[in-house]
Amino acid sequence: MPTFTADVEEIRNRARKKIEEGAVTQAYKGDVEKTIQILNEALATEIVCVLRYMHHYFMATGVHAMAVRDEFKEHADAERDHADKIADRIQQLGGKPDFNPKSLLERSASQYVEGSSLSEMIREDLIAERIVIEVYTEMIRYFGDNDPTTRILIEGILRDEEEHASDLSDLLFVIDPQTGHTEGEDPGTEPMRFASEKSGAKKPAA
Repeated sequence: MPTFTADVEEIRNRARKKIEEGAVTQAYKGDVEKTIQILNEALATEIVCVLRYMHHYFMATGVHAMAVRDEFKEHADAERDHADKIADRIQQLGGKPDFNPKSLLERSASQYVEGSSLSEMIREDLIAERIVIEVYTEMIRYFGDNDPTTRILIEGILRDEEEHASDLSDLLFVIDPQTGHTEGEDPGTEPMRFASEKSGAKKPAA
């Protein structure tokens, strides 16, 4: 059975050195600066996702959109939690979480697309989630055994993003409660058109 304490005195001596580096010890095999850069890109991605989901939450109006609004809010809260965890890890590695709004979109893997209808909002969120899933999968492969803590962090976030993508995929279609058949996109879930009709614009012919 292997032992990890045979050279405990040597480990103690190493621990006394460079104590200002906190959690980063000689056992860390990753590139700290590169890891911080990658995590700041992930942080920007999560923040952009929060902003996009919150915009969609407030713009999804009408009776057909209520359940979808709740989904947008739930996803926004999850992305905010991801951002907090990523920022914590950056700080643990001795880095500085970059919350500068000026460069958020430049560093983010996902885009900020508002969408003009509920179906477009869902589609854009699904596209963003699929991008994030691919990017985070590559991050996990990059960190591998060199930084297991960061790898496990991103693995947990990836599971959430995959769940989000699955939820959004389901929301792209409207199911008839009487038949259970897929009816396609609901023409009544366009918040921009709803707003124009409310202001007195002529309704389209049935």
